[in-house]
Amino acid sequence: MLGAISFFAWMDAVMKLLAAHYPAVQVAALRGIAGLPLVCLYLWWRGEAGRVLQVRWPLHLLRGVLGVTMLSLFAYGLQSLPMSVAYTLFFIGPILIALLSVPVLKERVRRSHWLALAAGMLGVLVALRPDQDALMSWGALAVLVAACCYAVSAITGRVLTRTDSNGSLVFWMTLLVAVGAGALAARGWVPLRAEHGWTIVALAVTGFIGQMCITEAFRHGQAAVVAPFEYAALAWAVGLDWLLWRTLPDAATLVGAAIIVASGLYLVQQERRARRLG
Repeated sequence: MLGAISFFAWMDAVMKLLAAHYPAVQVAALRGIAGLPLVCLYLWWRGEAGRVLQVRWPLHLLRGVLGVTMLSLFAYGLQSLPMSVAYTLFFIGPILIALLSVPVLKERVRRSHWLALAAGMLGVLVALRPDQDALMSWGALAVLVAACCYAVSAITGRVLTRTDSNGSLVFWMTLLVAVGAGALAARGWVPLRAEHGWTIVALAVTGFIGQMCITEAFRHGQAAVVAPFEYAALAWAVGLDWLLWRTLPDAATLVGAAIIVASGLYLVQQERRARRLG
């Protein structure tokens, strides 16, 4: 999950750069179109190409719709919101995943999980202090809906990992995003500029590796335990803000980061203790 978060943070930064030049739904389409060759090469290398048709179609189609909606809305939100505010809103995702894991996955969420989730969210709010005007914008609403789509997609992916291969999950998500978002973007498609070639390559690589990592994370880990590590994205947001926009965190950001790290360490310690007692 930590690997997924790192690559998705880079992908989000690239999406923000591209969203300044192209419509949000076109950025989502580029994510799928550019990443599809990498997924196909991976399936060929793993010898899994013949397994991609042996899947549960309704759930894959649901994930495809959710993926198109999530990427399009998040890219739209990044057009008007700073990454810090967008991340603040998107961090409701882990809480939604924990809530959904109880009725859908029949997982037992212990008190330590809820404490870690609550502490992580508190740390995010302390660190990022979202602007009230930004929170009432259309961009903010778009990111909130994107977070809901992410949570449902993550739970659906966990259900699919019980029967379908990792490669098939990544393949169908990438293909459906490419086709769905591409169809929506076709009418208003903006010609690609040559100077954005390497940026689109970066979008493909980071999205592909991040998708592989997050699928593996939810395959092997309990959803409510894996989800809180989403808050590690705060560290990447701070680093990317400095690298790309030369902004440094203030004292409140560092305090919030400390709370988030503490919540993650607490969760890991509680899980180790539970395994010993079990």
